[in-house]
Amino acid sequence: MKKVYGTAADALDGLLHDGMLISAGGFGLSGIPELLIAAIRDAGTKNLTVASNNAGVDDFGLGVLLQTRQVKKMISSYVGENAEFMRQYLSGELELEFNPQGTLAERMRAGGSGIPGFYTKTGVGTQIAEGKEHKDFDGETYILERGIVADLSIVKAWKADDTGNLVFRKTARNFNPPAAMSGRICVAEVEEIVPRGSLDPDCIHLPGIYVHRLIQGDHEKRIEQRTTRKREEA
Repeated sequence: MKKVYGTAADALDGLLHDGMLISAGGFGLSGIPELLIAAIRDAGTKNLTVASNNAGVDDFGLGVLLQTRQVKKMISSYVGENAEFMRQYLSGELELEFNPQGTLAERMRAGGSGIPGFYTKTGVGTQIAEGKEHKDFDGETYILERGIVADLSIVKAWKADDTGNLVFRKTARNFNPPAAMSGRICVAEVEEIVPRGSLDPDCIHLPGIYVHRLIQGDHEKRIEQRTTRKREEA
């Protein structure tokens, strides 16, 4: 099965349709599939629901899909760095389903593991629990959360071989493995594709069975918030 494609547009060919659910990896601007996001923008696919920890910033990451009004709903944990997101949400132009961060990660992982739902204490007694099934276990109340199964998942990794085995780099791993698992089809972008057999099996973070298509590309890798301190005088 061929998995390696030349460009992001090639890798997404035949996969995109209006109204689809996309699961996207990344945390802030770390480990985001920036090339695939740009290709979705260029394709003009609209009325998207996107499950992602956040929505990037105004002019980068998923923020570019908000600028072009291609997203109708976000399933997210944190959206505080995107002014356009806030504007669209407060004006009623964008639907938002807030999830506690761990709950969102587990919803993705559960969907990818064939688990339709799970019970968690997180959110009990808050707006998160409204309309959800409650159940008591050992004297404690839990709420039912549904697993996420997306039409497409888009993720970014550091290295891959041509079978799709992925290695992530440090904190850029973040939401990428569960996001990849949750998609019926997963497309990954990487910085380097290495020969088959050259990756240490013990260092593979996501097996290639989850990855259907793969591209290698150059990444801008912006820093969301650069924090520095003055150099101390000797």
